[in-house]
Amino acid sequence: MKYRNALDILPDKLLREIQKYTSGEAIYIPQVTERQKWGEGSGARRYYEERNQKICKEHKAGASMEELADTFNLSIETIRKILYRK
Repeated sequence: MKYRNALDILPDKLLREIQKYTSGEAIYIPQVTERQKWGEGSGARRYYEERNQKICKEHKAGASMEELADTFNLSIETIRKILYRK
């Protein structure tokens, strides 16, 4: 991590305000980034969305909840939640 002198980058007024809370100590200021939603980085969110769409499609085509549970290795309760959520 690269350290920079606060005198070089912060306005005087802001620097004096920060010095009220800490003086002479190293502080970490995190980058401003938006957090990703669960599973977006790994692709898990997309995988489960596609799987759930397949489940809904097969159910509309006539597959029973029991058949879907066996096909996708899920409980009938989980299949029910997926179908009723959409």
